[in-house]
Amino acid sequence: MCAIVGVFGAKKASTIAYYSLFAMQHRGQEATGISVSNGECISIYKKRGMVADVFSQTTLDTLEGGCAVGHNRYSTAGSESAGDAQPVFAKYKLGEISVVHNGNLINKHEVRNELINNGAIFQTDMDTENIIHLIAKSQQDSLVDRIKDMLTKIEGAYCLAIQSRKKMFVIRDRFGIRPLSLGKLKDGGYIVSSETCSFDLVGAEFIRDVKAGEMLTFEDGKEPTSEMVFENIDFRPCAFEYIYFARPDSIIDGKNVYQTRLQMGRKLAEETPCEVDLVLPVPDSGVAAARGYAEGLGVPFEMGIVRNHYVGRTFIEPTQEIRDLKVKLKLSPVKHLIAGKRVAIIDDSLVRGTTSKQIVRMLLEAGAKEVHMRIASPEIKYPCRYGIDTPTTQELISANFSVDEIAKKIGATSLGFLSVEGLKASLGADKNYSLVSFDGKYFAGGDINSTGCSDM
Repeated sequence: MCAIVGVFGAKKASTIAYYSLFAMQHRGQEATGISVSNGECISIYKKRGMVADVFSQTTLDTLEGGCAVGHNRYSTAGSESAGDAQPVFAKYKLGEISVVHNGNLINKHEVRNELINNGAIFQTDMDTENIIHLIAKSQQDSLVDRIKDMLTKIEGAYCLAIQSRKKMFVIRDRFGIRPLSLGKLKDGGYIVSSETCSFDLVGAEFIRDVKAGEMLTFEDGKEPTSEMVFENIDFRPCAFEYIYFARPDSIIDGKNVYQTRLQMGRKLAEETPCEVDLVLPVPDSGVAAARGYAEGLGVPFEMGIVRNHYVGRTFIEPTQEIRDLKVKLKLSPVKHLIAGKRVAIIDDSLVRGTTSKQIVRMLLEAGAKEVHMRIASPEIKYPCRYGIDTPTTQELISANFSVDEIAKKIGATSLGFLSVEGLKASLGADKNYSLVSFDGKYFAGGDINSTGCSDM
């Protein structure tokens, strides 16, 4: 998951990066950081915590310069120390460098072991640090050639913003799995960001998406240059961006996230209808799909569950005990809407079943006569290797039980999922989307038994 931002040629680059990261807080809540270059040196500030808590105006004022890169961290493995926050900074032969990364390097361990055998010393558990070492150890003369050399040695999903004292380089892997967009700032300069929702906040004009396999180079006094750094492009944007990750107001690779989720709900109603009195969403990412489902059935839509927005996402919490508690803290039923009613509850996905079970129980305790659970995505049967925190096969409930068995486990009157074909129809036939969590068709770096996600 994670969020990255790169700002170049702006008067207050650190402030623009701050607001961009604030807009993308949903992509990572564990740690945040910004590094800024003034043309002579790079300054960096990073810390565990949310964007608004980590940065103050005083801190931003110390980060002076026209080029900034920033990161919100969403970890799936490794330690949770402040040292594992990004950007990752280093001094090396050519000067100073700072890197932010969204994605997952699936050959992380092989690359790291080789680097260690050749004398490298690592400070963190992040696969991002591999990138710094590969650039530093490259024998190429220029930074751009060292970056290209590094790219030949890493595999997987990645969007990178690499900052030197004078330039900024932005790269999207040849599959384009994770999103990345380019914008123009009103007062001059450019911004590259994981989601376009950040452009709206800082007043940037969307130019286009960064292409799969493309590297953009930003340099003072020049327009950004583009170079395709891979020959074999196989564009596979991640379907989960539309299902769960991205903000509804973002446009990901040409498609509005809200409208796509609305269509998923309509298709879900077509495939798995039920006789109910009203449709409820699991807020917030289930809202658009629930509206589409209600429209498809011709049944009233109600916000029958209230979300406490001061509690983080349960999906990304590291332990089961914390997940169980936070579901109760996070969601509360509006009892007078629910009591005596047959309800359909729409969620974006079902991973372990923990949240779904507690939601069903909560609705029944609020007086619901029947609770029909509908999931606006297919069954998650396979771990992801490209930057999603789907757990091992043993933990994935759909990998181990039938739909009827899951319905019984979570206490639902019935359970239904959007089919893979239904998801494809909702997304459109114009792109070949990454659906590995649903169909197990891994297209980069090995088979289903390979190691799962790492650090982002």
